[in-house]
This record gives sequence, structure tokens and C-alpha cells, in this order.
Amino acid sequence: MATKKDAKGPSMFETFQDFKETKNIDRTTLVSVLEESFRNVLAKMFGSDENFDVIVNPDKGDFEIHRNRIVVADGEVKDENKEIALTEAQKIEPDYEVGEEVSEPVDFAKFGRRAILNLRQTLASKILELDHDALYQKYKDKVGTIVSGEVYQMWKREVLLMDDEGNELHLPKQEQIPADSYRKGETIRAIVKEVQNENNNPRIILSRTSPDFLKRLLEAEVPEINDGLIAIRRVARMPGERAKVAVESFDDRIDPVGACVGVKGSRVHGIVRELQNENIDVINFSNNNQLFIQRALSPAKVTSITLNEENRKAEVYLQPEEVSLAIGKGGMNIKLASMLTEYTIDVFRVVPEGAADDEDIYLDEFSDEIDQWVIDAIKAIGLDTAKAVINAPREMLIEKADLEEETVDHLLEVLKAEFE
Repeated sequence: MATKKDAKGPSMFETFQDFKETKNIDRTTLVSVLEESFRNVLAKMFGSDENFDVIVNPDKGDFEIHRNRIVVADGEVKDENKEIALTEAQKIEPDYEVGEEVSEPVDFAKFGRRAILNLRQTLASKILELDHDALYQKYKDKVGTIVSGEVYQMWKREVLLMDDEGNELHLPKQEQIPADSYRKGETIRAIVKEVQNENNNPRIILSRTSPDFLKRLLEAEVPEINDGLIAIRRVARMPGERAKVAVESFDDRIDPVGACVGVKGSRVHGIVRELQNENIDVINFSNNNQLFIQRALSPAKVTSITLNEENRKAEVYLQPEEVSLAIGKGGMNIKLASMLTEYTIDVFRVVPEGAADDEDIYLDEFSDEIDQWVIDAIKAIGLDTAKAVINAPREMLIEKADLEEETVDHLLEVLKAEFE
């Protein structure tokens, strides 16, 4: 029997024992990996491991190897691994006869340094493979949930975190909230976005910008969501700036918006701080798309809405003083409303009575005063006539047509002059 006390055995078993203790490998898997590692080495040395019995006891840190050979007459041994001459067999037990099976213990240490090294390499490879499989499966099951990690290293393109078991977690730059700043050793929360597994080398990608991160934070903060009384239907975020969340109640006695916000915003305060002061708007979800779009554009008050269900487009008409509220700073409100409702939203000022009776003019007729590329950019967002452009919000022209402010101001000046 070779044991953990053998001169060349300790590091082999201690390495595996350390691995078992830190990774919580179950006993069955442990025995299987050890046995397979021994058999791989035996097969390389003898051409086959079929006639070997390998018994592993990881709890005690020892193992036994027995080789089984058939007794043949002297001079008739064709395979020394599977056959033994009668004379050699009788040295082990005097009463052996031809045709009987001889089982003898194998001292693995006597196979030499190369065999020991081969075993250690095989075992290390199996352990690494097992480690990667366990890590991949562990975090694959955690995709979409919040985890915590300690900041270990900061680079330009990503932050490296460590979980409580020393596994590496990656937070790429594009998954960080713009205002985030990190210090080595601090604990960061994020959602598991995906687990890549190229060449059996798991790479765990985290995100703090995912809408699901906000969703999980709300679920943790609002008991009614966990109890199934309130459902989060949609989430749209501009990370670190503003977010819109659509919620629905399954109990008429519960106001879903009030429950999520809490008294004086008590339930969202912690989330807002976590998300670097991201402003969170909570609205009531509706299957009525017109009503849902109207709520999504809050705080603006909508006059009327025309929907194109086939193209998922909405034309929203507002009083002039409501337009800037609907669009929001930098177009943020209308962008989030579009993301939340999954409609492309165009906003228009309500045209005063009598103005619609005036004759309109196609944009192409202004090509002598306005560059054609500007006209094409405006037409590309669905505005073909002078009055359509004049009645559209200036901010929308800048944002959606991707034009400079000076260009839009010149455009509006030329068009308005035509009707003065």
C-alpha cells in the first residue's frame, strides 16, 4: 500500500485535499477524479488499465493499486502486463497454478519520478477542469441575480472583482455607471450579466447598467413585489441619469406606484444612491398603448396620440408649453418613454385654429436657401413639409435629425419667413 506518508506522495494528496476544502467537491467526484488520474497514468505506462484495481480513500488520504494477471506456463508469457509466468507467480504464493488469477499490490512510488510527475500533471489538469466546470455552472445559475465582489484591480477598460471564494468577476467599462468610482478593497454590487466559457475558461461578466439590475434592487426593497402582489412590467434606463419603471398591481387595494416609491420616497432612496443619483420615475403599466405612452411621457400632459401599430410608431400632440417637458433635458424623457413603451415617439405642437388652413410647402422647394443634405436629414425623420418642421419641437429636430443647433435655427428661420 502506498500512503500519504510516502516520500513522493504528500504534495499530491495535500493539493487535492486543499482543493476539496476550498471548492467543496463532493466525495464521489473526488474519488472519481483521483481514480481516473491514476488510470490515465497506468494506461500510458502499461498500454492498458483494464486489469488494475484502483481503490482511493480521500478521507484518509491513501490509495491502493492492485494488478491482476493470469498465470501461464513458463516461457509462454506474451503480455507481461496481463500475464505472469508460473515460476514468478509461485514466488508470491507457492500454490498458484496455470490459469489462476494473481492479484498483487503495486507500489506506485517505485515507478519513478517520471510516473509521479505524470500523475501530478494529470491530477492538476483534472482538478482545473473540474474547478472551471463548477465555477461556470455556479455563475450560469446566477445570471440575472445580484452578487457582491471586492475590488481587486482597476484598469482603463474594466474593474476586476473577487467574490468570497476568490473567483474573478469582471465589470467592463461599458457596464459601469458613468459616475461610478472605485477603491481597492471596497465591496461592489452588480448583476451577473453573462458567463462566457471559451475553451472551458469561465469569464463572469457583471453589469451595473442593465435594466435588470434596477429591477432586482426594487424586488429586494419592495416586499409587495416579492409577495407577488406587484409586478415590474418594464424597465428603461439611462444609467446614472434617469430611469422609468412600469409596474402593475394584482390587488386593487394596493397602489403599485406608491408601494414602490414609499413614503416620501423612502423605498427608492437607497436605490437612487446605489445608482449614483439616478432619477427613478415609477408609472402604472397599461395594456392600452395610448394610455401607456401618455403615462410614459410624464410629467408632460398629452393632448392626443395617433398610433401606427404595424410600425410601432406614435405621433404625440401637445400644447406648446408641454413639448419641452415631453422631450426632457437632452431628449432624455422621450428616449426613455420610447424604450419603455417600445414605440418610436414623435412629438408635435398642437397647431392653433386657422393655421392648418394656410397653404403648406414641400421642403424640396427650399433647396436654393437650405443645403440639400439638411433637407434630406429632416425628411429622413418623417417631416416633408415646411409646417411639419415648424410645428415639430426644435429639440427633436436637433436630436433625431442629428443636426447642429445653428443649422436647425437657420432652417426654422428660413421656413418661418415664408409664412410671415
